[in-house]
Amino acid sequence: MLNNKKIAVDFDGTIVDDAYPGIGKAKLFAFETLQKLQAQGYRLILWTYRHGKTLDEAVEFCKKNGIEFYAVNSSFEGEVFDSETQSRKIDADWFIDDRNLGGFPGWGEIYNIINDRIEFRVEGKEVLAYSKLKKEKKKGLFW
Repeated sequence: MLNNKKIAVDFDGTIVDDAYPGIGKAKLFAFETLQKLQAQGYRLILWTYRHGKTLDEAVEFCKKNGIEFYAVNSSFEGEVFDSETQSRKIDADWFIDDRNLGGFPGWGEIYNIINDRIEFRVEGKEVLAYSKLKKEKKKGLFW
């Protein structure tokens, strides 16, 4: 079941506890959630600061835990990055990172956000999920 949705996922602090340049302990439910998303057809992209040997180690760690990525540090497999003509920003529908606005919510919440298509807004200093906000009652038939 393949769909066109791509999810870019950070490694250190997101899939595993941050221990860079080493590899930290896997975050609770990280691999189970990623496997479930992959089974639903999402294309997973590893999007990390790592490169060279440390990147290879992260990719291998994920492979040993049942995750093979659609692409690594690129929008699609085989993409050649040319800094003269391209931006480092990749093409993804969602970005999962421990440095997200509001911090890392945990893998259970991340799955719910993606699965339920939860959107957010910022109100003051708080980030609120639209699905969890009180909805105003309509006053009339059409408004």
